[in-house]
Amino acid sequence: MPKVATWMRACDEPFFARAFAPFSGLQVCNAALDFAGIDDVGGLLLTGGPDVAPDFLLQPVPDPSILDIDADPARDRWEIEAVKQAVARGLPILAICKGMQVLNVALGGTLLLDIPLHNSPEMKNADLQPLRLDAFAAHRFESVNSSHHQALDRLADGLSVEAWSASDDIIEQVRLRAHPFAVGVQYHPERGTIYGALFADFASRVAQASSLHG
Repeated sequence: MPKVATWMRACDEPFFARAFAPFSGLQVCNAALDFAGIDDVGGLLLTGGPDVAPDFLLQPVPDPSILDIDADPARDRWEIEAVKQAVARGLPILAICKGMQVLNVALGGTLLLDIPLHNSPEMKNADLQPLRLDAFAAHRFESVNSSHHQALDRLADGLSVEAWSASDDIIEQVRLRAHPFAVGVQYHPERGTIYGALFADFASRVAQASSLHG
């Protein structure tokens, strides 16, 4: 059975259960519920959550008060190590919101620690934020939802931008070059109904990787 490793909050589980419902053979292994490693999985899912803890940021934090007070260092440590292992093994990675930020930090990048205008209540679940797309983006959405106060700043080596916010050029989608499948999105596809092709692509890649590594 294809398996995906993740660290997922309970509040996110219903959204991902719906997103992965078409792929009934896919097992989601949640490290938040004592699942430990990624040795026998076929992919890595990085989901939303609190800000990356300061200890893991590769930059100074001039004003700690702008960071979430509920940072989870144990989760950050697990996810950063999982990214490194998944990249080394060529496993498919789908990184969402905070997950895209973790992907960038794990590979050596930095973050914009506080940005405006990307977490208005009306944008949380509605696809209202228009995007500017790179010509080579595999997954293309004209507008997406938005619920974040941080974003990517300096890109880690190997990452390429696939989409930006049309209003302020905040990075909204990246891919890891020279990797079979590693996509990061700043929006929340699990909350919407237009993102099925993205989840289908990821699930297919996980199944392929599981058959190769299993």
